[in-house]
Amino acid sequence: MPPMWTEASLGALAVIVAAPTVVAAWAGGELRRCRRLLATTQQVAATRARSLSLASQELRGPSLMLMAQASAAADRPGENALGQMALHLLRLSDDMAHLASEPSRRTLHEAPMLLGPVIDAAVTLVAVQLRPGLRHWKIDPDLRPMRVRADSRALEGALAALLRRAAQHSLDGDVVAVRLELGLENVAIVVEDEGDGLPAQDFVTAAASPAEDRPIGIANGTRGLDVGLTLARSLAVAHGGDIRIESAPGIGARAWLTLPRARMLQPD
Repeated sequence: MPPMWTEASLGALAVIVAAPTVVAAWAGGELRRCRRLLATTQQVAATRARSLSLASQELRGPSLMLMAQASAAADRPGENALGQMALHLLRLSDDMAHLASEPSRRTLHEAPMLLGPVIDAAVTLVAVQLRPGLRHWKIDPDLRPMRVRADSRALEGALAALLRRAAQHSLDGDVVAVRLELGLENVAIVVEDEGDGLPAQDFVTAAASPAEDRPIGIANGTRGLDVGLTLARSLAVAHGGDIRIESAPGIGARAWLTLPRARMLQPD
């Protein structure tokens, strides 16, 4: 004689029978939600890319006009303040275009290079933006003769972002040190300052704001635009390295721009 089916057992059987349908419906709903989220994310990314591309185009015109004025004012426009600012704006325009491009289209132009000229170019660029402010740049002599395989312009931009941050968070006349640190797997360019020690918010630095809008502790004497540490880090990562920042209020900050040890080349 078959066993008697109780109300509870019949209910459990109904749940078991219906479970695949319920799970399928839930999974289908989650899949549709994920697809909508992906579509929204892609739309936002496309909108930001278009905005960056338009900003890059708008910035390029005035930059070229400044370069023409600098050329009229000096034989070598890259060596005067107006020419340096024009070069910086042109580089910023290129960086915006780089950020607006598809990741698959972003390429590095790598070649053997000395670190000395790259560091000097980054320091000169930031020093021009600081005027009339002043920082004392202390460069480790061991850095200058070092040869690495990298994209010199990308490395200069990443280093300039770290120097600019150090300048923004320090005072007029302070020392900003750039030194070498060798590890077993990495080589690091370390930027140290004795500034306010504020953290890098979301790994992004903003354009220097007017003194009355600036948080307490942000130093005066810093000018110029910056696309921030986000781009600098992406350039370091593209080389197989990274950027890391440590800061302590009242003590200062230390930033590491690391590269794989394999990128170091033997001296000629």
